[in-house]
Amino acid sequence: MSARTRLGVLLAALVASTAGVVPVASARAAHPAPMAPHTVVLDGARLQQTKVRLDRGDRHLRRAARALTARADEWLGQGPWTVVDKPRPAPGGDVHDYLSQAPYWWPSGPPTSENPWGCPYVQRDGQRNPEVDTGTDRQDVEKVFDSAYDLSLAWYYTGDKRYATKAGQILRTWFLDPATRMNPNLDHAQFIPCRYDGRAIGIIDFSQSYTSVLDALAVLDTGAVGWTKSDHAGMARWNSDFLRWLTDSDFGRQEGAAANNHGTFYDLQVAALAYATGDEDLARRTALSARTARIAPQIAADGSQPQELARTRSWHYSTFDLVAYTRLAAVGRHVGVNLWKYRGPDGQSLFKAVDYLLPAATGTAVWPHPELEFARYAATDVVHAAADAGDGRAQRAVPALQEPPGGDLWALRPAAEQLDSIAG
Repeated sequence: MSARTRLGVLLAALVASTAGVVPVASARAAHPAPMAPHTVVLDGARLQQTKVRLDRGDRHLRRAARALTARADEWLGQGPWTVVDKPRPAPGGDVHDYLSQAPYWWPSGPPTSENPWGCPYVQRDGQRNPEVDTGTDRQDVEKVFDSAYDLSLAWYYTGDKRYATKAGQILRTWFLDPATRMNPNLDHAQFIPCRYDGRAIGIIDFSQSYTSVLDALAVLDTGAVGWTKSDHAGMARWNSDFLRWLTDSDFGRQEGAAANNHGTFYDLQVAALAYATGDEDLARRTALSARTARIAPQIAADGSQPQELARTRSWHYSTFDLVAYTRLAAVGRHVGVNLWKYRGPDGQSLFKAVDYLLPAATGTAVWPHPELEFARYAATDVVHAAADAGDGRAQRAVPALQEPPGGDLWALRPAAEQLDSIAG
């Protein structure tokens, strides 16, 4: 057999042996990696990696995935909600204006025909007046925020189009449909009957969790069934208008000047909206200013938060304020600002603030400050956040954390949430 013939035989054998084998590039094209959403608080690349692990059957993520889909399944039969279906409009008379009532203000007497509200109203810090949960938009908007977040993430991780369809319906009804949409302002948030038609501190109704909606929108934008370019454009306009109201209105300026958790959450909301709407300069400036305008004056050298410790629910508010800080730090990461590395003139830092909570968070010590309703798991997310950011004490504490009701979802949505209820 000649050399040419032997070469021909070898080539034929090679072709035969590789018949039916799909080239590597083609195999990858058949199963493309999920898109990384352009999220605001969450890390889109991390979500993408987590989905890949789930798709490959990662056993460590299955429990969290079941907890997430269980939450999403409950939302499928609820809503949508709308700002226009409250029994009476906001004081301005426009049914499209959001309305909520100050939670810790109570009537001083029983209602009468001459005084239907029982005015004047008096404050009872930390004690929630049940009136606030009827007749206003507060409970409904919280359902909008929570459901949109859970459903969009459940769709991203499972591909179940029911979740995306429901999330889209909820968001369009509250924010976009002309007959049911909310006006992009909070002029009548946390009003007090017979006293104020609205207050600047009512902005916290949105700032504590609207940033979850921004991430839900980013997730849906990766190709969710039924979520259109028109929906995307409509929400972008709404967010731009809302950001303009936050930065230009008297209420917005007042809330931005607040020295406690209200100011921290305001900064979070402004930075997140700025980043989501393309104003990265405003997002960066807001995150940078938080170092000397928030962390240095609000956190003591030992890591305590004196203004939050003064409250009747000091544990709740200490963890609550850190939810805002850790989420703001996550936004800062997108624009080159590392709030975790900042040290104030007396050594103040976010790491110290989280470490101050660790004895109570792990159950090794009793919380030594006033608290009407202690829930150890309230600190779970902020400890996770500090651990992820490199805090060694927080990393060692993670195994001893208490799992929140409904499961620990950190692995699927690594951004802190308020885990304890303030409604009790």
